[in-house]
Amino acid sequence: MQNELTKPGPLLDEQGRLAQVGWSRKPILDCNLENARHHRFRVKRWDYYAIFTPNQFFSATVADLGYAGNIFVYTLDFKTGELHEEGLVIPLGKGIKLERNPEVGETSFMNDKASLHFKADGEQRRVEVQWAGFHHGRGIHAEIVLRPLPAHESMNIIIPIGANKFYDNTKINCMPAQGFIQHGHHRETLQPENCIGSLDWGRGVWEYQSYWNWASSSGFLPNGQTIGLNLGQGFGDLSKATENAVILNGKVHKLGAVKFDYKSGDYLHPWHFTDDEKRLDLTFTPFKDRTARTNLGIIFSEVHQMFGRYNGYVILDDGSKLDIHDLIGFAEEHHARW
Repeated sequence: MQNELTKPGPLLDEQGRLAQVGWSRKPILDCNLENARHHRFRVKRWDYYAIFTPNQFFSATVADLGYAGNIFVYTLDFKTGELHEEGLVIPLGKGIKLERNPEVGETSFMNDKASLHFKADGEQRRVEVQWAGFHHGRGIHAEIVLRPLPAHESMNIIIPIGANKFYDNTKINCMPAQGFIQHGHHRETLQPENCIGSLDWGRGVWEYQSYWNWASSSGFLPNGQTIGLNLGQGFGDLSKATENAVILNGKVHKLGAVKFDYKSGDYLHPWHFTDDEKRLDLTFTPFKDRTARTNLGIIFSEVHQMFGRYNGYVILDDGSKLDIHDLIGFAEEHHARW
């Protein structure tokens, strides 16, 4: 049921149809959105970076949703539970630059309030954020370098949505992070031994009304190995490719369908994740609720993103069992009209 792609080529043919459908361990198709036979407002593009440190979670996003751009940054202090988020809505995405493909290129936005700059050169990724007015003038400034491990694999899917729409997505977990995050007077220095980052890179043409679940984590095992989770459902035709995987030391261990067992509306209740091959059994216990709503009439988004700890096990590709204890991550439910 899972079709692994290995042959490079274009994402879309001359008629704007997907040339291939499936998943891969690295991005191999050129995201030629110029071939998409849809109105520009239906094309959605985003780069979402997430950083886990021993003390906090930090995230920065540049997105162009067609009707408008969306720039947002948020940070969560694990010890105090303090969460702060700010965003900008940019009419028609003016001033937003997003790269064509995920492995090399630059994404940026800058105005008189905020500056976000992401750059990938094939060997490392730079995430730079300057937002002087963030958090009532406390300000936030981040300069982070993410260096993937040698032969680092990513979780890539190319799937249809409905009759003539599609989603091209790259998720890269467990990239060791170095640099700093300064929030107000507090500055945290990031070291790759205990700080780690991930990227959610999305391009596609979506239905106006959309829904999905996503669960993710990047962290460390007690022996220093890196461990990541990426689980998702609710979007598009997943019959030939899911995004479900465990990532150990940069290697993807692919899973099939995964069930999200949770109580919608009671998001702080424990979530349970199991797969259809009995390789995954995880309980996610939330400790923080991040709820973000955007209502601009034609554009509406509501995300319930829970931060918590994963406990349980996964069976790796070689049949061995990997126990997971208190791995900090998130799980979310997202509804959108866009």
